[in-house]
Amino acid sequence: MSEQSLQYYGTGRRKTSAARVFLRPGTGKFTVNDRPFDEYFNSEMLKMIIRQPLVMTETGDKFDLFVRVNGGGYTGQAGALRHGISRALCEFNPELRSKLKSAGFLTRDPREVERKKYGQPGARKRFQFSKR
Repeated sequence: MSEQSLQYYGTGRRKTSAARVFLRPGTGKFTVNDRPFDEYFNSEMLKMIIRQPLVMTETGDKFDLFVRVNGGGYTGQAGALRHGISRALCEFNPELRSKLKSAGFLTRDPREVERKKYGQPGARKRFQFSKR
């Protein structure tokens, strides 16, 4: 297999976001939806969340990351990205799995928005009660 065709894939999900992550051997170039990583995510907190699996496994400068992410907002996309990167790293080296699993990066966060119910203004909120 040639160096160009070698890549590792991971799908990450969070809330309504889904991220497709491709790890390719390289120098640490990070592209999200054909835009540079720092341009796509402005918040330092989100950047830190996304980089956690790479920092923990010390593989940040070994791969170029190519990411397609859609759905949800920036926070959900950041969580999906972290999940996808963790899964791709497990595909690259199965020995990293225990480290990533103990940190909770391989667990899909199941929390979703509760649906709005009819006859109410929201999922849980009720209209103000009037006795008379």
